[in-house]
Amino acid sequence: MIDKLEFLLALAREEHFGRAAEASDVSQPTLSAAIKQLEDTFGMLLVNRGSRFQGFTPEGERVLVWARRIVGDARAMHEDIETLKHGLVGHLRIAAIPTALAMTAALTTPFRARHPGVKFTIISQTSTEILRMLENLEVDAGLTYLDNEPVGNVNRIPLYLEQYRLLTAVDSPLGDRSSVTWAEIAKIPLCLLTPDMQNRRIIDQMLFRAGVTAAPTLESNSMIVLYAHVRSGKWASVMPALLAESLGLTDKVRSIPIVEPENVQSVGLVIPHREPMTPLTAALADVARHLAKR
Repeated sequence: MIDKLEFLLALAREEHFGRAAEASDVSQPTLSAAIKQLEDTFGMLLVNRGSRFQGFTPEGERVLVWARRIVGDARAMHEDIETLKHGLVGHLRIAAIPTALAMTAALTTPFRARHPGVKFTIISQTSTEILRMLENLEVDAGLTYLDNEPVGNVNRIPLYLEQYRLLTAVDSPLGDRSSVTWAEIAKIPLCLLTPDMQNRRIIDQMLFRAGVTAAPTLESNSMIVLYAHVRSGKWASVMPALLAESLGLTDKVRSIPIVEPENVQSVGLVIPHREPMTPLTAALADVARHLAKR
């Protein structure tokens, strides 16, 4: 049963029979037959089929909820037993919003010092995608905003408050200021994250509150791309203060506080709401709590 539920989760992630089969390392007929066996077991249609995948039926969506719980618990049990035999080992997968990527080292470095047998994969994702990946068991934890938009049924550990700065050249029109307003930065050429990023939605909200809108001349889903353009001296951007510091300010780039109104956002670790937690996520949560106390 567990392997068939794994196939169902793969189909939910990929939304395509062929890709789901490839991700599960089986042939497409094998995957399709397993899902058909699930349907026969429950006596109901779970997947809407046509010439291609057309989504899950209402009954299929309900089975998905249980599949995530059952498969998650089965994986957690396996990980727990392996920990009893070998100590904490395995693979920890973390998804982070672009503005928080630099903070992952503050978690992974002390974690690895305590548990050298664990390896990591860290990927950059939107806040929405992080929650989806957690739900579908694609990652073990996420670093994302906690308060601005709903984060669903997850455990949250606040880590820091994100404060915003204008990054601009020292010889730019606003480069000599000790602070700037949101209304003022809307008047200069900006490079910003793409609209699918929550950081961009926060910036747009602040500009709207100031009675202006941004018309960025460059958009990217990468903070490195934005910072590279800022360092050219011809662009400006809005970035979190901690991120700006981690990227390394030069003598030609200034980080200027943005006021009127001042805005902070809580960023933290999110992990699946499951008791008991897996040994890996429990250890990560412990590191996060120690970091939050600093």
